[in-house]
Amino acid sequence: MIANTAAYHFTPVTDPDALCATLRARAEAADLRGTILVAGEGINLFLAGAPAGIEAFYAALHADPRFADMRVKTSTSQGQPFARLKAKVKPEIISFRIADGQPLAFPRAPAVDPATVQRWLRQGHDDAGKPVVMLDTRNTQEVAYGTFQDALVLPITRFTDLPEALAPHRDALRDSTVVSFCTGGIRCEKAALWMRNDGMDNVLQLEGGILGYFEAVGGEGYEGRCFVFDERVALDDQLQPLVDGSATAAA
Repeated sequence: MIANTAAYHFTPVTDPDALCATLRARAEAADLRGTILVAGEGINLFLAGAPAGIEAFYAALHADPRFADMRVKTSTSQGQPFARLKAKVKPEIISFRIADGQPLAFPRAPAVDPATVQRWLRQGHDDAGKPVVMLDTRNTQEVAYGTFQDALVLPITRFTDLPEALAPHRDALRDSTVVSFCTGGIRCEKAALWMRNDGMDNVLQLEGGILGYFEAVGGEGYEGRCFVFDERVALDDQLQPLVDGSATAAA
């Protein structure tokens, strides 16, 4: 059995190159594959391997006070979904390029937990009686595999396209509670922060993203699967992969 993990954490990193090298060495020692992204704003991880190796890697990371509270979302598969290990230093752990959407510069945007979102979707409004609009911050390739029922989907191919694509919808969203969401929470965290800083004080972020929602409450209100960027292709609401084979080794 392979343990597949997704984790990110926004925190100041004074020496991204050194941290990247350390994380790469730990991942190699644990025989993990996947992607490690490090920036001055934090880390973004997609790693898979034997459960013991995964446990050892994250135990060491959680021992670092900067990452003690980092949440790790885990699912399992029979095959290894990554062909190799990549570790890179980037300007941002998810590229947005908008000053008002940078988490280290502002307090975190308010979040809503999966159980509350499930209840709101079931009753058709939030606790104040306002309509709830689920805002998908992912690209069209991902959305094609599934999204929340009646979600607002934007015609974007990359995350940096979101502000322009959202512009025509802002007036219509004014009287609703908007819940931004993405795969694991990182994009909707930046998106919600930018939107609130840009005057949309009715925006929340879905804590843990789609994968966190599946993990906590299942798939009620969601249609289809959640696309993931590895050989599993997409996960269902039980976090089971569409494809459960091993990735071939990169040339």
